[in-house]
Amino acid sequence: MSREPVDRIDARRLDEADIDALAIGASILGTGGGGNPYIGSLRAKQLLRSGGIIEVVPLEALAPDAVVVSVGGIGAPVVGIEKIEKGDECLQALRALEDYLGRPADAVIAAEIGGSNSIEPMITAAQAGIPVVDADGMGRAFPEVQMCTYFIYGHRPSPSAIADEKGNRVLYAQVKDMYWLERLARTTAVDMGAAAGFALAPMRGDFLQRFAVPGTVTQCLELGQAVARARAERRNVVEEVRVSQGGVRLFDGKVTDVRRELKGGFAVGRVRLEGTDANSGEKAEIDIQNENLVFRREGVVEASVPDLIIVLDADTGLSITTEVLRFGLRVSVLALPCHALLRTPEALEVIGPASFGYPEIAYRPLARERSDDATLRR
Repeated sequence: MSREPVDRIDARRLDEADIDALAIGASILGTGGGGNPYIGSLRAKQLLRSGGIIEVVPLEALAPDAVVVSVGGIGAPVVGIEKIEKGDECLQALRALEDYLGRPADAVIAAEIGGSNSIEPMITAAQAGIPVVDADGMGRAFPEVQMCTYFIYGHRPSPSAIADEKGNRVLYAQVKDMYWLERLARTTAVDMGAAAGFALAPMRGDFLQRFAVPGTVTQCLELGQAVARARAERRNVVEEVRVSQGGVRLFDGKVTDVRRELKGGFAVGRVRLEGTDANSGEKAEIDIQNENLVFRREGVVEASVPDLIIVLDADTGLSITTEVLRFGLRVSVLALPCHALLRTPEALEVIGPASFGYPEIAYRPLARERSDDATLRR
């Protein structure tokens, strides 16, 4: 007897409390980008209230030939504040892909676990009646589609599809490589209003079991729950995040300047900080391209992509995304280690500092590793 494409025996069914925890954790792992998950969490909870079901399955639940599609939003996070989604953009992109393939997807998966793109697969799964895989292609958020582990480790870029709130659906049936997919989709997204739903080329279950970053939905849920407990018990939330993720506390200070502009579909700029408490008298800055890319103290680089640079509100411990950073905010900056799949030579060619325009910066991984990074899943 042939195996079902997705074994749902160990599926975890999410409730509204899980959605709240997911939004908190995803905002932190979003490294300032991925879009604010708040509106997406409201949409997901409304789907649950209307009878929708969100099930999360582990990578091991996928049959080798299961057809899985990565879905999420594409565009500039700052646009998400001003442009409200219709709500089915990712579903329409998925349907365009399924129509072309002549068969439905068995499951969806996140391209990035950070920010609103952790919520979009949940919404699409509930709308389509299929599960979400407990994994993603970044273990964080990155600004460009080719920065997924899926493409870094050889997945084809087409067919893929993009859709907007107006009813437009664009299919990329044949694309040369992942860089051309990013270029074409980004241009289309800008024409669609700098925000759209995106469905990437379908992947097999056995491919994802090797090259997806595992367990990141669960990681988000547990991180969000830990933050909620720490706040309820009036413990230091910043330290709770740092300790639970094996990270480093880089800087405590206040925002003294934010330079940010929308360029080519990205929010690009620099944030300047003035130290407080133990960092009093020091200055630091963070370069951003949707996400936080490079942290410098007194001009010296202390952390860079692909490791995660997190800006938290110093009082609440909650994440501050790049589109809402403003003068006067008191913040704590953490650096968290990325997954081992992001540290290989082939990965660093795509997501290392040089790929963001910093050839002078040599990536130096954070000393501490998360326990699941001990062995590279190859």
